[in-house]
Amino acid sequence: MNAESPESVQMAGFAARASDAVKVYGTGEAAVRALDGVTVEFGHGQYTAIMGPSGSGKSTLLHCMAGLDRLTSGQVFIGESELGSLNEKALTRLRRDKVGFVFQAYNLVPTLTALENITLPMDIAGRDPDQAWLDTVIDTIGIRDRLKHVPSQLSGGQQQRVAAGRALSSRPEIVFADEPTGNLDSKSGAELLEFLQRAVTEFGQTIVMVTHDPVAAGYANRVLFLADGRIVDEMDAPTPDRVLDRMKTLGG
Repeated sequence: MNAESPESVQMAGFAARASDAVKVYGTGEAAVRALDGVTVEFGHGQYTAIMGPSGSGKSTLLHCMAGLDRLTSGQVFIGESELGSLNEKALTRLRRDKVGFVFQAYNLVPTLTALENITLPMDIAGRDPDQAWLDTVIDTIGIRDRLKHVPSQLSGGQQQRVAAGRALSSRPEIVFADEPTGNLDSKSGAELLEFLQRAVTEFGQTIVMVTHDPVAAGYANRVLFLADGRIVDEMDAPTPDRVLDRMKTLGG
């Protein structure tokens, strides 16, 4: 086995990273610079929350990092794959195999059972699930007694836990979550956040979550603060009170 170069060893430490990421919507005087030169790294086994005022670029950064939207300039890497260099087919395959995404609106398939929704990424890829890992995910999200139910037979909290289970079921390199508790009551939201936290602390998963909620951010290892498309601050070992105080200075 060949020795790895220092650069590849360094890169191996990150599940995802962005370098001088710029995203512009529109042209001319109507152009909006949603991301303005963002450079950021997300280490393996790290739980990062992204916060900032409305319009700060949070969701744009998340979507570009996950390959759901392309940058105007700059680079985004998932592992060692640079997303801008991939054609649509290769990008779709990378998202399927290496990225999990939890949407605020659940995005479950209404005709599939909870179990079928959870295993959908692997079914599309034509892969059998790792049964031991699948059982761990199902038990962690506490949905085993509802596996045969379709989404309309589940509560909002149960649907969001199924969505989180789907994102984790293929054990992707990184999971992105966009306001995952936005449609949940406080009890269901806390259960989901505890599950995501367990996925990081017990199973070494990497999670990046956009949220406007200081309580939700308190579950993360670190918080990145965005304003006007730029990262303006970072906080390790966040608490809800510290996050709230920092957000007040940003107008969020």
